[in-house]
Amino acid sequence: MIEKLPERTVHPFPQTKIEIFTDGNDDYTYVLPDYYADTCINYGQLVKIRENGKVIDKEKRTIYGNPDPGDIETTDTESFNGILRERNGRLVRKSKCFSKRRWRLECSIQVFQFYWNFISEFKRRTSPAMLEGLTDHLWTWHEFFYFY
Repeated sequence: MIEKLPERTVHPFPQTKIEIFTDGNDDYTYVLPDYYADTCINYGQLVKIRENGKVIDKEKRTIYGNPDPGDIETTDTESFNGILRERNGRLVRKSKCFSKRRWRLECSIQVFQFYWNFISEFKRRTSPAMLEGLTDHLWTWHEFFYFY
């Protein structure tokens, strides 16, 4: 799904770089330059060092650009992934609703994205979409299903 990143973000330039932080998976190191010039990326990795299955240390690495080491963290993404798995059974292996077709998984994630951004209350009766100025109220499921 990384191919959707450029269409969902503002196109970066050397003076307005995009910041990307990931875990220690080196695949991103090779894939990101296919979508963005390395002069337009501040990319850092957080590598967890484990011993006997437990995290004993974290190593922050700068891959491209000059990201602030204090900003290199993956807890927000890990937390969101946990919430996504918790609320979308299609992402849980060995369950009856595990997606066998990619398009069904993508549709269920799109519904969850709408719920998360427009319906769920984020802070003090606001949603992420309200904070970004995309809507002026919390949506209801009725509005979602009957919007035209």
